[in-house]
Amino acid sequence: MKLKSLLLFLLLTPFVFSQGLNSSPTRGADYCALKKTRSTNIALIDKADIPRSFDVLDYKLNLNIYSCFISPYPKAFPASVIITLRADSAISFITLNAVNTSLQIDSVGISGAAFTRNGDILTVNLDRTYNAGETLQVKINYYHKEVSDNAVYVSNGFFFTDCEPEGARKWFPCWDKPSDKATVDITAKTPASVKLGSNGRLADSTKNADTIYYHWVSRDPVATYLIVISAKVNYNLDIAYWQNPSTLESVPFRFYYNSGESLGSIKTSVISMTDYFSQKFGIHPFEKNGFATLNSQFAWGGMENQTLTSLCPNCWYENLISHEFAHQWFGDMITCATWADITLNEGFATYCEALWYEKTGGYSAYKSDIINDASGYLSGNPGWPIYNPSWATTTPDLNTLFNVPITYNKGACVLYMLRYTLGDSLFFACIKAYATNPDLKYKSAVLDDLKNSFSTTAGQDLTWFFDSWYKEPNHPTYANKYFITSLGTDSWLAGFVAYQNQSNSAFHRMPIELKISFTTGADTTIRVFNNYNNQQFTFRFNRQPNSVIFDPNNNIVLKTATLSQIIGDTTSDIEISEIKIPKLFSIEQNYPNPFNPVTKFRFSIPVSTRVTLSVYNQLGQKVASVIDEEKPAGNYDIDWNASSIASGVYIYEIKAGNFIASKKLIIMK
Repeated sequence: MKLKSLLLFLLLTPFVFSQGLNSSPTRGADYCALKKTRSTNIALIDKADIPRSFDVLDYKLNLNIYSCFISPYPKAFPASVIITLRADSAISFITLNAVNTSLQIDSVGISGAAFTRNGDILTVNLDRTYNAGETLQVKINYYHKEVSDNAVYVSNGFFFTDCEPEGARKWFPCWDKPSDKATVDITAKTPASVKLGSNGRLADSTKNADTIYYHWVSRDPVATYLIVISAKVNYNLDIAYWQNPSTLESVPFRFYYNSGESLGSIKTSVISMTDYFSQKFGIHPFEKNGFATLNSQFAWGGMENQTLTSLCPNCWYENLISHEFAHQWFGDMITCATWADITLNEGFATYCEALWYEKTGGYSAYKSDIINDASGYLSGNPGWPIYNPSWATTTPDLNTLFNVPITYNKGACVLYMLRYTLGDSLFFACIKAYATNPDLKYKSAVLDDLKNSFSTTAGQDLTWFFDSWYKEPNHPTYANKYFITSLGTDSWLAGFVAYQNQSNSAFHRMPIELKISFTTGADTTIRVFNNYNNQQFTFRFNRQPNSVIFDPNNNIVLKTATLSQIIGDTTSDIEISEIKIPKLFSIEQNYPNPFNPVTKFRFSIPVSTRVTLSVYNQLGQKVASVIDEEKPAGNYDIDWNASSIASGVYIYEIKAGNFIASKKLIIMK
């Protein structure tokens, strides 16, 4: 269900959503986007960067929120934060984000220091100049004011935070950008009747009469927007355990939920998801995980806070949870370094939702979900690329940043097409290598980090793919043509011209599949690499073709396409797009095939011309040049020794004048 129809659904059926459903009426990606774009309260967003010359190592928060759980449920509370940081260069002051309307700064606890405020920027003058590499701590005592600031939510025994993209600065002073991750230590004072969850592990909880102190510690760095508290009087709490197959450690999964809600089988599903995602992306990266349903102030969707995902009331939907849980790898473990790189979060989580459909419902369920994503993109494309470099410094509005057709749908479809391009085994090897890369794991990444990681693992420079699909807007519009002609007795030629005519995006290189049907016998599907526009491919057969279908399995899901047949005079050259193809140019299938290590290429040329015959892997990278020389007209048998080439499926392409043809060969050692 797409965004507009889902909004109508929400308006027309409030009772259903307030009571909950056994299964979600829509996709997790739509729920996630609705939460982030349609919340009643909109988070503050920076329009300019602030200087930073330090790296935050740890936030140690101490919050007295005891009174927030007692009528009339005030939003005000005293707190402090100790920020441990390391200087990147010589510094005598630091600047932090601290929203003036939310936070009253009482004092700064560093010897000789003073602070000033300029709007929502807090400047702390240090006691001396600290040189690069030196570590220091700054303690800030502050007070959260009695305001509804859309980051701290308090009502009727509930207290929770919700911060993406830049709301953490409303409940504690911080450097509030996703590129700077830090460990977190949170102590919170509450009534004894409260259960409180947060990031990391519960180090201890100390009860004293009617008071309890919760102490949560995250050993793994957290982006500020993923730091969370979810707490409630008389919260229900179930705990399930997942066994880490590498360490045999039992990892707790905490499920906080409201009275009247039923978790059903979701605990079992989450454990299965953990097994599956660990297999695909590397072992579950955190010492704990969990989910917490909130109240009507968090009306729909989910938020992937690190190790404690927030969910709307009674939203124990498997597809929503598969989306949010995938963020623990893509968004939490590896976080987008800037908001320009948001696809590293949402594109991946949306695609992982489709992967979970594949795991539970087979390939058809996976493909159906991707087709829904593609339809959502094609019908709602606003015309900007997935990656917008200006967002790195100027955060866009929420409806732009979390645009469903681009950020979610197109992001997922591009990963689908990358899997199609690379093939299953190589694609999943690339994903796992990216997710387990020690230079990225528990850190932040930009889009080029993903490109470089995939290129290294694939042994290919994938810049062409990333530039086309991530950095270009829109999608290819194909206006393809094909022809079929007789070459004489039991000899037929089928030709195909791949042509893109979009004016709002660059040419998109892609491997393409062509399904050729015949008047007798089985169909055949041929895969070729379309690496320039108006490219022609011809294929010779000893039986009569009667049709050519472009992309028969709709693997290039982000496209529009037409295909027309050219009817030519079989007694003369066929003219296509001003290129003449003499009908007697031909190349036969290599023989033997498969082979090891020698095979024979046979081809005919009716006129003297330069002939090149090259071998490519399935990504279009040339691995061998068999011929590159002038040849007189005639029939040729060329032996080729592939002893230096690895086993696999390859494409060989011959060019002779304006004649181009390609076929598949298999090296089997």
